[in-house]
Parts: sequence; C-alpha cells; structure tokens
Amino acid sequence: MKIHFTKMSGSGNDFIVIDHRKPFLDPGRLKVFIRSVCRRRVSVGADGLILIERSERADFKWRYFNADGSEAEMCGNGGRCAARFACLKGIAGSSLTFETLAGILSAQVNGKRVKLEMTKPHSLSLDEAVHIEGRELILSRINTGVPHAVLFLKDLEEVDVIQMGREIRFHPHFAPSGTNVNFVRLENSSQLSLRTYERGVEDETLACGTGAVASALIAAFNGWVKSPASIKTRGGEVLQVYFEIEGQDVKKVFFEGDVHVIYEGEMWEEAC
Repeated sequence: MKIHFTKMSGSGNDFIVIDHRKPFLDPGRLKVFIRSVCRRRVSVGADGLILIERSERADFKWRYFNADGSEAEMCGNGGRCAARFACLKGIAGSSLTFETLAGILSAQVNGKRVKLEMTKPHSLSLDEAVHIEGRELILSRINTGVPHAVLFLKDLEEVDVIQMGREIRFHPHFAPSGTNVNFVRLENSSQLSLRTYERGVEDETLACGTGAVASALIAAFNGWVKSPASIKTRGGEVLQVYFEIEGQDVKKVFFEGDVHVIYEGEMWEEAC
C-alpha cells in the first residue's frame, strides 16, 4: 500500500504529516513504521511524524511521534504545522482548535504564518543545581507541554550541545521521563538565541517550539525579557513568544512563526 503524506517544516523542525481520519496504519506496527520512515537518507526523514485524526472535542485530533517512535504530549512547531495542514486541506478554518495529549490547543493561520496558543505551563523551578561529571550546572525547568531544562550561557558556539544535552537529558535529576535541554544566550531585553537537544530525536534540532517558549518564560521569570520575546533558532528563523505572567503563574502564552509545505508524495513499501 502506498501512503500519501505531506512533508512540512516549522522553523527548521521537519515533520511527516498523514491524514489519518480514516485509520489505516496498523497500531501494532506503528512504532516500527515511524522509526523507519523518519530515518534520513534511507527514507523520507524527519524529526517527527504527525497523524491527523477525528475529534469530538475540537476541529481535529493529532497524535505526535518523535523520530524514535515514542509518542509525545506536545510539539510546538509540529502543532503549527498541523494547524496549517488542517487549514490547507479544509479540515478546519483559519481559526481552529485541536486535541492533543497536553490538552486543547487553539491556532490562527494567516498564510504561512501560524500563531499557536500553548497549554498552561507548569512545574516551574528556577536555579536548580545539577552535578555532571564533577561540574555544577545551574538549570531551571518548566513544562510547556513537554519537560524542558534551560541553561543560560555566554557562548553558544563552544558548547557541545549533543554531549552535554545527552548528559542532562538522561540525568537522574530528571528521571523517569527525562527532559529536553535548551542552551540559551541572552542577547538583549527582547531577544534570545537558542540551541536545543530534543528528547526523542536524541540530537540537536534546528528549532524547538516548546523549547523557545520555555526559554522565554524562564528569562521572563528572571526579569531579563518582556513580552513579546524574539527567539533566534539554530536554523536562523526567529520565533515570537507572547506571554502574560503574574508572580509565578503563566496566564497565557502564544508563539508564532512561519510554516512551510516542502512537498507531498506517496511512500512505497520500500520506505519502511
């Protein structure tokens, strides 16, 4: 069976999107299928895979899977891709809602530009000491749909994102679920630069939406930035993060950026 799909990119995060409103993929082989087709150079290749499904609570439901086949509660850039896909395919209008494991999300689609309202962040903790191979790192953490650790540095070019990211991601301090890891430089009162090691991808990615939101919020709680904050991703694109905070509470948070349709095609059985 050939499988129709759309390849999309949100600020450098790339995804395979499949209309699964009429289910046809074998649930028992789903993890193997996702791991196979997300491989680069030998298959389609992607940071993750998105299934668009029917919902009784919103315009549609999505299921998001990392490249390793694990299902995640949330992916910000993937969510923006799902919103534009649904709008392009007539599944929803330009103002829409969709169901995720993290809750109901809303989005506004304006051409390539997509603004996504995030679920309420939680589990904020500032300035935690984590010991890694004799070094003490001062990290902060927050869950913006998925868990994120945030480390502010003066130089983002010298840090070994993959090695240090992996050490923090699997550190017992963040057990049992682990964490995404964001390395952030404060540029000024309205801009941050960001590099992210993503859990599930197990590598540095060109962008991470939930990581951009997490980094902006941690910077805001420290009094370093105000809304809206511009987040420059490793891929070079800039995401805008809008937020309302009161004390240690986040009232609302949105983030916005471009979404690109790369191509549509059909996977042959050989892709798996």
